Amino acid sequence: MPEGHSVQRTANDFNKKFKGKVVHVDSPQGRFAAEAKLIDGQVLVGAKAIGKQLFLKFDNGLTCRVHLGIYGKWRFIQDIDKVMFGQVRARFYNEEFLADLRGPTICEVIDKKAVKVIENRLGPDPTNADPRGIQKQRFIERVQNSSSPIGILLMNQEVISGIGNVYRAEILFRAQISPHATGKSLTLEQITELWVDSVKLMKVGVATGFMTTREERLKKRTKKADRNYVYKREGQKCLRCGGLVSIELMATRKLYWCQGCQF
Repeated sequence: MPEGHSVQRTANDFNKKFKGKVVHVDSPQGRFAAEAKLIDGQVLVGAKAIGKQLFLKFDNGLTCRVHLGIYGKWRFIQDIDKVMFGQVRARFYNEEFLADLRGPTICEVIDKKAVKVIENRLGPDPTNADPRGIQKQRFIERVQNSSSPIGILLMNQEVISGIGNVYRAEILFRAQISPHATGKSLTLEQITELWVDSVKLMKVGVATGFMTTREERLKKRTKKADRNYVYKREGQKCLRCGGLVSIELMATRKLYWCQGCQF
């Protein structure tokens, strides 16, 4: 499943290619045909990502909400003469660009009220601007008030939006925090550090498209095996303490961490 940085990159692509322009929408597959008609021929006011969800706002007051889930994918094409047919749930296009959506978990058209309900439910997104620190404070409060393990809280999209397995493992390792520590057991300084580091790492992800988390490699193009400290490095030596990286299941998801230096 894509993590939040990749959805933010999709929002950026939509804003660059379609914002302020009339967008045509159809459904070659047919499953989105009725809803496509509601926004076909409307002007895209803007695209916004919150965590793993994309919101495409149109000038008639309606919004197309997309959640890729495990199998969903976007494909952007500049040469619209090379259109491919098949299982395309939704197609967005103008005279210059085309974006095909395949296999999403959610693709629906909703009104302003429904958008607001969903936005209020979702946790703060580290990839979005937060000049007054409001989103950071929302995250801090949701962690401080919870007795759940921080390893579970970081994957809860109502606590923080956009964090997946890779960023969860890496952010906790960088902070030297055990994934089993409860939210309310962490200090304000620790929780704040988790937010600040999430912003830092996901900003790199948005810019590069890669989930690089090793500090010395953040500004370098690095092969996949060398991008992370603990993710998918189970049984190998910890790059910080020399112990062995562990793997276990936490709420049915694989968890990578170092028991030797995450307390």
